Amino acid sequence: MSLFAKLGDLLSGKQENSNTPEQEKTLAAAALMVEVALQDGDFSDEERAHILMLLEKRLGLAAEEARKMLGEAEREIDDSHQILSFTRRIKDHFDEAGRENILELLWEVVYADGEESAYESNLMRRIAGLLYVPDKESGRIRRQVRERQLGPDAS
Repeated sequence: MSLFAKLGDLLSGKQENSNTPEQEKTLAAAALMVEVALQDGDFSDEERAHILMLLEKRLGLAAEEARKMLGEAEREIDDSHQILSFTRRIKDHFDEAGRENILELLWEVVYADGEESAYESNLMRRIAGLLYVPDKESGRIRRQVRERQLGPDAS
């Protein structure tokens, strides 16, 4: 079963296990982080390592769980129309702070390789809009992550 199908089942309550909202957020964030990393056509080792670090340190997965989730997300992300359905579920399920947290993680993936491509920027604008994160807030999150990842003098 694909990551998107699993997430859909989780968010719609179709799975027998009662997963916490934190577990659901972790699944959602992992899929979107991989999609963002793939946008520039080069899923670099730096981006892959950064996603694993975020899954472990920021989202609380054990190292093995993080590797498995990343592997599944890489295998399953192949169709851009899934993003619309996926972001709709996230928007409907998470509050504003949760959606902003996911957006922050995605920006961290963008800057994991030290640069922001036009494809990544375009996808991030689309995702922010689909998650109903206002442009001003998305820009604030982007600047904050950029300064944290690349330093305060990054322009």
